Amino acid sequence: MNNTARHDAARDAGRSALRELLGELATEGVNRTHGDFDLLPTEAQLAAMQEESAQAVAAVADATPRIAAAIDAIVPRLRAGGRLVYLGAGTAGRMGVLDASEIPPTFGTDPSLVVGVIAGGEVALRSAVEDAEDDGDRGAADLDAIGLSAGDAVVGVSASGRTPYVVGALEHARALGALTIGLACNAGSRVGEVADLAIETVVGPEIVAGSTRLKGGTAQKLVLNAISTIAMVRLGKVHGNLMVDVQATNAKLRARAERIVMLATGVDAAAASAALEEVGGSVKAAILVTLSGVSPDDAIARLASHDGVLRDALSEALAATALTTPMTAPSTTTTPTPTTPLTTPTPTTMTPLRPEETDGP
Repeated sequence: MNNTARHDAARDAGRSALRELLGELATEGVNRTHGDFDLLPTEAQLAAMQEESAQAVAAVADATPRIAAAIDAIVPRLRAGGRLVYLGAGTAGRMGVLDASEIPPTFGTDPSLVVGVIAGGEVALRSAVEDAEDDGDRGAADLDAIGLSAGDAVVGVSASGRTPYVVGALEHARALGALTIGLACNAGSRVGEVADLAIETVVGPEIVAGSTRLKGGTAQKLVLNAISTIAMVRLGKVHGNLMVDVQATNAKLRARAERIVMLATGVDAAAASAALEEVGGSVKAAILVTLSGVSPDDAIARLASHDGVLRDALSEALAATALTTPMTAPSTTTTPTPTTPLTTPTPTTMTPLRPEETDGP
């Protein structure tokens, strides 16, 4: 047998083994419920897709304990100066890059805090670079290119759970001492096996067989949303459920910043705008100034001393204000008019935030 024949034989054997492996994966199975999908009228097709999408939501709910464990492991690393890195190929990689790109404007973070890495690089965001996922060494090299360290956390995303690019990256990251999390849509995944923690959202066969951009992509987006959002909440980027670190970089976001100050303090639009102007646009500082009466410089300093956590800075400022405010004895001839405590401001009547106003830009 010559070299060409040996090469062809090895290639055929490899393909046969891969076909057998894929045949064992739920995400590669044929959805028997909707075998006549192409024959259905449009509304029935939509109903079928919605039915299948609901399974993705249920699969993510089933994985709640593992997602919570991942978040609890990620947050201390972020607090210590580490990064959250998403890595994947194809749809999985795009989901990571998408989530990472939305964090700075939503939560006021440095773009380096949450990073998205995709097989094939920037071009793969818009065009398929399908063979990029087959190179495990490339996954490791891409992590080296961003200077991965032991203080970082890496979430490797792969619907099948066996993508070589992701497996290689996770193995390399773990060897460096980074926290590693494997996110897959099949049980018993290879990415889960090589990682410190496994999150497996078992969504089952897709309505279009093998098209894991559907339920698989939905599940991935839901999990990444949860990881990044709750991590940012734990870092003090949210007060109550208000986006208090939003970066007001356009007209819509400036209006949103004003509305957030209004909701948090009960003041009107003019007062909210003035408070934001005083503190250079910081929503947190504007709220702190408005509720506690401290100066803009003091508000910014208090936030810095509490790692940006508004609730802690506000508690300290209110306590300091109470200690320095002189007590005035009430008149014996008139009944004093009670004032509203700063800690429980009376909100201005206003229209609640619409869903599109609570999301990122």
